[in-house]
Amino acid sequence: MNPVNPDLHCHSTVSDGLLAPAAVVERAHANGVDLLALTDHDEIGGLDEAAATAAALGLRFVTGVEISVSWGDDHTIHIVGLNIDPRDATLVAGLERVRSGRDARAVLMAEELAKAGIDGAYEGALKYVGNPALISRSHFARYLVERGFAPDVKTVFEHWLARGKPGYVRHAWAELAEAVGWIRGAGGIAVIAHPGRYRLSATERRTLYRAFKDCGGQGIEVVSGAGADADIREFAAIAREFGFLASRASDFHGPGESYADLGRLPALPEGLDPVWSAWED
Repeated sequence: MNPVNPDLHCHSTVSDGLLAPAAVVERAHANGVDLLALTDHDEIGGLDEAAATAAALGLRFVTGVEISVSWGDDHTIHIVGLNIDPRDATLVAGLERVRSGRDARAVLMAEELAKAGIDGAYEGALKYVGNPALISRSHFARYLVERGFAPDVKTVFEHWLARGKPGYVRHAWAELAEAVGWIRGAGGIAVIAHPGRYRLSATERRTLYRAFKDCGGQGIEVVSGAGADADIREFAAIAREFGFLASRASDFHGPGESYADLGRLPALPEGLDPVWSAWED
């Protein structure tokens, strides 16, 4: 397999994206993407719709998911699973367990925001949720933008919802080894998503990479929507050092809200083994 314009990380309304699964696929196809993975947060409910649309358009589609992981000292890490079997019973049960805590966290987030002078946040966030079981910080962010507390979703996260900010609530997600195990058990490849976005020290980053590899992790997003040229060089070096497969991914959530549109990304640097090299045509 030798795709020209792969994009292996994006979201739909099944989790916190703005477009339905079919619309995500249609936009990717219009942008020239020739290998696409839909990777909704802790949910695989949009894969059938996306796969059917991709087949109708002649777009190569890969099943995916993005799993929320608790790691280290209150860090949330995201692990993308690519080319998974969405019917795998252990994966399905694991994702259901991860999703089950979202509503309780959302209630606590609303209480914290109320203390900071923002009322009605829970009800406001629900207006943006397709599936109430998947209420997330992105839905709260859209409500805060609507209320005028920030000009855009990125600013909301920086000032209200990140660790140490008024609306942040600590939550226990999956363990790293669990998430990687679910992905590998479902026949997939586990990939560290957008590695440049985590607030980790250099030592913590290397500890994460070693732990990820030790429990069976195989890939890292070298090119991601949030990454600058320096980030691409850094994570290309990490991929080479740790023997990780390299992925290319926009992390697209919706028009006007994402760092990069579907397929609008730099190419992978030379000398890397791309994650799609592990899949037969």
